[in-house]
Amino acid sequence: MFEQLSGRLEKMVRFLRGEVKVTEKNIAEALKMMRLALLEADVNYKVVKDFEGRIRERALGEEVLSGLNPAQQVIKIVRDEMASILGGAQKPLQFAGRPPSVFMLVGLQGSGKTTTCGKLARWVSGLGRHPVLASIDLKRPAAQDQLRTIAAGLGFPFFETTPAGKASPERAARELLAHAVNRGLDPLIVDTAGRLHVDDELMDELRLVKGLLDPVEVIYVGDAMTGQDAVRSAKAFEERVGLTAVILTKLDGDARGGAALSIVAATGRPIKFIGVGEKPDKLEVFHPERMASRILGMGDVLSLIEKAQDQADIAEAEEMARKLRKQEFTLEDFKKQVVQMRKMGSLSELLGHLPQAGPFKGLGKAQIDESKMARFTAIIDSMTPEERADPRLLNGSRRARIARGSGRPVHEVNQLVKQFQEMRKMMKSDSVRKLLDGLK
Repeated sequence: MFEQLSGRLEKMVRFLRGEVKVTEKNIAEALKMMRLALLEADVNYKVVKDFEGRIRERALGEEVLSGLNPAQQVIKIVRDEMASILGGAQKPLQFAGRPPSVFMLVGLQGSGKTTTCGKLARWVSGLGRHPVLASIDLKRPAAQDQLRTIAAGLGFPFFETTPAGKASPERAARELLAHAVNRGLDPLIVDTAGRLHVDDELMDELRLVKGLLDPVEVIYVGDAMTGQDAVRSAKAFEERVGLTAVILTKLDGDARGGAALSIVAATGRPIKFIGVGEKPDKLEVFHPERMASRILGMGDVLSLIEKAQDQADIAEAEEMARKLRKQEFTLEDFKKQVVQMRKMGSLSELLGHLPQAGPFKGLGKAQIDESKMARFTAIIDSMTPEERADPRLLNGSRRARIARGSGRPVHEVNQLVKQFQEMRKMMKSDSVRKLLDGLK
């Protein structure tokens, strides 16, 4: 996400780092680079203008912090202001003091609203809550089918409201709330009607449903790939229905990201989650300050650590660190680490969290062949336990047998062994050993 914007802003950061001191001239040049980058990323012009003005004022008027040179100070100002545009600080979901908490999702047709209901249910279940899904669309009786299928696939309860025409909206809302209360289900996640564009009929229906359910969160679900159209429709929903939060979907396919940088300013409402893929687990909490760092090429190591904590076994991780320190790391351990990383997401996505400078420079843009890791796993699975423990046993005939067993050519077996040996050699370096010693 934000690839185009991030690449151009990294040029601005490199330009400033190359300056000995900050002057009006080089600040003007840096701001010009930033302005073009933001406009090309489809950020609203007014947002860009206000952003540029605040940075100029602070950069030329603020004293340098202790330990920072002037260029570093300007970069910090840019990061802080970008985080401010994105919402300032992460805003958690609100839950009602008395269950059920009602989360009402609104948005245009095709924005991913119904799929997001399922993702949100999965996320809150990780907090120990017991969500129930429901759809209230007063016009389309078949609107519940998709959400029912999603709920069943994830193992969450679904409540089918009485179809329009057979019961009043007031009765449907009472039935839904009573169902959640009687079964101790919380939160109640409600999908609502969608249209291809904003119209009076849709807004009247959403206001009615909101009045009946009294939701603690009214969440606009917007498609980030539609750019400023998402911003305009979000503003319309805020003005005519009233929102509390935003979820942006399809950020995994949006190289520009202008919607994310404009939508908070347009609505005054925080982005609480972002959708970064189709699968149910591809919903991430939105951290404005971390995203600002990623956009500027400074990385987001905290989110990477959180991903690892969600998936990793602490005892196993400590044992792996011990093996690395003692030079006891085997091909079997290598395979376990590959499997563990793939649980956290694609390798390209994980590398994108690293700072794009120093030893990590260029890694975020590396083209990773994910299928290669699967092939390496198949090759290791074709080895005997003794061969995995000691690759020195792998003579020509053994490698030929492993190639046949894994269905891969011999040169891929050789490539795996070579890369593993190079990795073990790297582990002997002083810098890596010091890092591993810090894990004791």
